[in-house]
Amino acid sequence: MGCYGIRGATSVPRNGEEEILQATRTLLKKMIDDNGIAVERIVSVIFTVTQDLNAVYPARAARNLGWHETPLLCAQDIDVPGSLSRCIRVLLHVDVDRKPDRIRHVYLGEAQSLRPDWAEEAVE
Repeated sequence: MGCYGIRGATSVPRNGEEEILQATRTLLKKMIDDNGIAVERIVSVIFTVTQDLNAVYPARAARNLGWHETPLLCAQDIDVPGSLSRCIRVLLHVDVDRKPDRIRHVYLGEAQSLRPDWAEEAVE
């Protein structure tokens, strides 16, 4: 067993509560499904959002999915000129029995530009 980080990111079309929650739910479900992880194996989750997203904490999406015992933390990214706007990033710390090269990171929407090598189209 080892504790590994699974990275993910997505984007939303506007700073709306439902848009943020839906995009975050979709991202979290895909991260879990693609890696075959049970919620009980999640050690903690860090969410970050760009400064143009403040309608809701994205961690609320995890609570809505039933992640009641999982420690969650939300933070705001620094405002770097030219950075991607309306972006939600997630770092899942998970206890899994697989090698790090078998971890599947998930990048959706405009966030695919952050890691094109891990974007949906690049996954085989």
